[in-house]
Amino acid sequence: NAMRFEVFDAKGSLLKSSDYFSVGGGFITCGHETVGASKPLPVPIPFKTGEDLLKIGKEKSLKLWQIVLENEKTHRSEKEIRGGVLKIWKVMEDCIQRGFRRTGTLPGGMKVRRRAADLYNDLQKNQTDPLIALDWLNAFAISVNEENASFGRVVTAPTNGAAGIIPACLAYYLKFVPNANEDGIFRFFLTATAIGTLYKMNASLSGAEVGCQGEVGVASSMAAGALAEVLGGTNEQIENAAEIAMEHHLGMTCDPVGGLVQIPCIERNAMGSVKALNAARMALKGDGQHAISLDRVIKTMWDTGQDMSTKYKETSRGGLAVNVPEC
Repeated sequence: NAMRFEVFDAKGSLLKSSDYFSVGGGFITCGHETVGASKPLPVPIPFKTGEDLLKIGKEKSLKLWQIVLENEKTHRSEKEIRGGVLKIWKVMEDCIQRGFRRTGTLPGGMKVRRRAADLYNDLQKNQTDPLIALDWLNAFAISVNEENASFGRVVTAPTNGAAGIIPACLAYYLKFVPNANEDGIFRFFLTATAIGTLYKMNASLSGAEVGCQGEVGVASSMAAGALAEVLGGTNEQIENAAEIAMEHHLGMTCDPVGGLVQIPCIERNAMGSVKALNAARMALKGDGQHAISLDRVIKTMWDTGQDMSTKYKETSRGGLAVNVPEC
């Protein structure tokens, strides 16, 4: 993903030219120099690892979302933070609803048919299936990612290719969890932030760097922990949920057919959402004690990404990208 900026004088002579590359995970490079990275402000409750978060939570009697809130208040008031969170959710919610209304095929030449509207219409007719909650979860995620694939407005969460998982899981919470409310939305987002921060600091969010485990895998991990929070989990159960979700995305390649975020990306968001819900439910059935920590899984994800062949990292030179003919 590259963009060249050129500056010309009044006579049309080139004065300056610079090439910038989006390498994923919110990072941009110009040559060998990373640009646009601001120096972080000191925060009252610094943390680096999941172990830090659990220790701080126990020592200060804080939930993970409360730790994030105290640090966010370095930049803005709690009222502004809450308002910003709700604005983000509104954009996500609007994206879901747009996807439910739009039909036809996605742009890009592969003629991939939009399915979200059909899924939504079918769900309106069938309310008796015992697994209907999973169908809604799939529909929410697919709707968002069809919008992403057609240049619609989405929220990077933590990437555009994985933008459907956080909103799908939050929409599930609001639709199916009794007494779901605005405060739950706030706690959901801040908990997801805590988990996403660990991946950004200690590994990567970039499919170009570590494969799709760094996009859909991270989004699923964030959503799993956030769901565990709003479903009543302890800090330990939240950390366990995030770990379970990533553990079962390890090694996932980024191999989009035709270089487009359509196949397998759209369905992959639906599957990541289902894994997040299942991971949260599994963690809540335990006491938070488990053999593999979130920190170890994050390190494993990073190591796996470094070992992964470049052709499986957003280049469309391996995997489904070469074994599935373009439609």
